[in-house]
Amino acid sequence: MKVMCVFGTRPEAIKMAPIVKVLKKEPEIETIVCVTAQHREMLDQVLSLFNIVPDYDLNIFKSGQSLTEITTKAIIGLEEVIIKEKPDVLLVQGDTTTVFAGALAAFYQKVKIGHVEAGLRSGNLYSPYPEEANRKLTGILANYHFAPTERNRQNLLKEDYPEEDIFITGNTVIDALQYAIKEDYTFNIQELNDIDYESKNVILLTSHRRENIGKPMENIFSAISDIVKKYEDVEVVFPMHLNPKVRDVAYKVFGDNSRIHLIEPLDYEPFTNLMAKCHIIVTDSGGLQEEAPTLGKPVLVVREETERPEGVEAGTAKLVGTSYDSLYENLDLLLSNEAEYDKMAKAVNPYGDGKASERIVEILLENK
Repeated sequence: MKVMCVFGTRPEAIKMAPIVKVLKKEPEIETIVCVTAQHREMLDQVLSLFNIVPDYDLNIFKSGQSLTEITTKAIIGLEEVIIKEKPDVLLVQGDTTTVFAGALAAFYQKVKIGHVEAGLRSGNLYSPYPEEANRKLTGILANYHFAPTERNRQNLLKEDYPEEDIFITGNTVIDALQYAIKEDYTFNIQELNDIDYESKNVILLTSHRRENIGKPMENIFSAISDIVKKYEDVEVVFPMHLNPKVRDVAYKVFGDNSRIHLIEPLDYEPFTNLMAKCHIIVTDSGGLQEEAPTLGKPVLVVREETERPEGVEAGTAKLVGTSYDSLYENLDLLLSNEAEYDKMAKAVNPYGDGKASERIVEILLENK
């Protein structure tokens, strides 16, 4: 059986790497890895960490390129590889433009498609954008729907996907996390080593969503800035996204506060170990909502909706929106009320047990 794994961004690579590792151990499967490099530097960091050398690298990255450019370049490049390799199954993960392009290229060649992390839905086609559309369009083309949770499975059933094509696996991000976390981890940025994580309440901030740029992001950063002013034992670490619009807001709101650390983006391994050391996470990311519960970290999600409601229902995450008042009040509560903090920190992780990759490979072998 020949399985081709296609991915192009750091989040995809993180969640596909454990699957690639399991696939390569399976004697009945020939594994082909093809990256589009929709992201370049951030993708390479993950490939290096997991010791994955792609068989094909389309290298489509170009600064400032449009969604149309990414899509067309990926489809054209992938078509050539698919025709040459003739895989039995093509695996894609998540909701990026590479995922949709990979599914479409495979469909055009009548190759079966496995969609890892299937069934996530926010209910708003434009939020997150373009991810909600990408995952729905990929679902239409997929033959195997690897749903992380029962909620994801139910989403797919409501859209009339055949029950026998849907498999609950858990989320592979938990598999990856177990690989990356190290005790007594030392950062290669001294500024992070100098933070006293034992006596300080460190807030890890990530913010980059297109829909948050502008006033919503100003609200988020202003609330955090004022929390730092109120609590002398609070420090903030913000690995800033490369988007200059995000950085402009950060410099404008945070200024040169010595307890707010504006740093460059981190590789996956140092980032996950920073998560393990911090006290609270504030994010508009999707993946962090899944990773943080494994580490016992409360997550405040600064978005208006989430395609990962399981964390909210389990109590590990709280959807607080993007208003100044909502974020400030929720941070204030977690910092001042130990019982409220523990309620979130000790909630059960709904996203799996770290064996999702093994399940996916078993399903492929059983259904070949």
